[in-house]
Amino acid sequence: MATPFCAAAAACRISVAASPAAPSLRPRRGVVAVRAEAGGGINPAIRKEEDKVVDTVVTGELAKPLTAYCRCWRSGTFPLCDGGHVKHNKATGDNVGPLLVKK
Repeated sequence: MATPFCAAAAACRISVAASPAAPSLRPRRGVVAVRAEAGGGINPAIRKEEDKVVDTVVTGELAKPLTAYCRCWRSGTFPLCDGGHVKHNKATGDNVGPLLVKK
């Protein structure tokens, strides 16, 4: 199954685990974890001719003038970018970068 972050199903593993604390009378909530396979890239086909894929969205209703959102799933501050893509890109030759949202 392809997702916006994993264009090739072979590049991603999606798992859903039910919450063990959920009572039987309540609807179960799941946790979704998406991980790239070892040695594979996160961006298998999008704008591969660019050194790093970074998109910018301009909006007028933000508290900060610039916010970087993670698209590599390696950020320790997810959903915000902490630069985790740099190590990933060097190790795999990938070119994934953050989504920049500007005021």
